Amino acid sequence: MEGITQKVMTAFSLDLGPLKEPLGFMRVLETIFSIFAFATTCGYSGLTSFVVQCKDHTEQHEVNATFVYPFRLMTSQYHVPRCDSSNDTTTGYLTGNYSSSAEFFVCIGVFAFLYSVASLVIYLGYQQLYRETSRGPFVDLIVTGLFAFLWLVCSSAWGKGLTDVKMATSPSNLVSLMAVCGEGGNKCTAGATPHMGRLNASVTFGFLNLILWAGNCWFVFKETSFHKPAAAPPAANPEAGEQPFPAR
Repeated sequence: MEGITQKVMTAFSLDLGPLKEPLGFMRVLETIFSIFAFATTCGYSGLTSFVVQCKDHTEQHEVNATFVYPFRLMTSQYHVPRCDSSNDTTTGYLTGNYSSSAEFFVCIGVFAFLYSVASLVIYLGYQQLYRETSRGPFVDLIVTGLFAFLWLVCSSAWGKGLTDVKMATSPSNLVSLMAVCGEGGNKCTAGATPHMGRLNASVTFGFLNLILWAGNCWFVFKETSFHKPAAAPPAANPEAGEQPFPAR
């Protein structure tokens, strides 16, 4: 184990030159935008509300429902007045479970960030090992293309999931679902609309990552043996009597 560690440390040679090339610069952008993508989704907390005014009452009751990432809305509860002589409240829940698309989006963002950091370490510290064989650039090309596809899938899925979250948490939609609001004489009005700017930004960052990773496939492809010409055979040296191929 110590021998492997020593070899790794010996092979390490810091060179910031790749950052000036498109391959390294694109990796830096991918690292930053991957952080933006999952950071704007994780830790989100929203609030939706509506107001209930019972028949023959002047007092208004504001009903608030808080929901958080990963958007299992059926666990978010709120309390609605019964509008009867008991003065009790009824517990209601938001509808829908959109955790799969949200968690998938965050998962891809985290893994993309980790791979970007790891590849930057290789570019800057082990550039010689990366380019001495065709295996390194080829694996890099496959993984980069895979992440480009995954960003397309997860951004599209999360974009659809976010649309459903907006619909399920819309105050006007909640008002239409409340039984107490349909009873004669009771008045219900929409309240505060959840602020979704942060989540809208997350979808935007997801598709920006798609563009970055898909575009970077070209720069990684240029490092592979598919793009670079094969090395020419050594020329013959007449003075030394050398032949390009052994005589039969």
